[in-house]
Amino acid sequence: MDSIVRAVVVYAVLLLLFRIAGKRSLAEITTFDFVLLLIIAEATQQAMIDNDNSMTNAFLVITTLLGLDVGLSVLGQRSRIVDRLINDVPLVLVEDGRVLKDRMTKSRVDETDILQSARQEGLERMDQVKYAVLERSGGISIIPKEAG
Repeated sequence: MDSIVRAVVVYAVLLLLFRIAGKRSLAEITTFDFVLLLIIAEATQQAMIDNDNSMTNAFLVITTLLGLDVGLSVLGQRSRIVDRLINDVPLVLVEDGRVLKDRMTKSRVDETDILQSARQEGLERMDQVKYAVLERSGGISIIPKEAG
């Protein structure tokens, strides 16, 4: 029972920390981010397993984590409130070529990130962007202005 409680607590803490860190934390993972993720995984493993390195305990922890993930996914599908708490909502960063600085600052996105996504759509300047949206996944979607 101790392993299940540990798994639930670690899952909740990691969920909270990654929500605080924001969408962009995992959208474009760098080498340093990958190393940090490995360190977090090792620390998490130690927190959940304690001194019990048995296969049974490992399977119990993995099953608990997967169960929590599936359970929250199902709850998110049934409740908008839970969905917003877990996944957030898409956020408009540019509207009709106008940069929304406060939203970009809050999301830790800069104009370079937006222009990089815009270039993938064949756009060169911010004034060619109708909307730039920070998606739930952390990626940036670009909707170009109509050619006119």
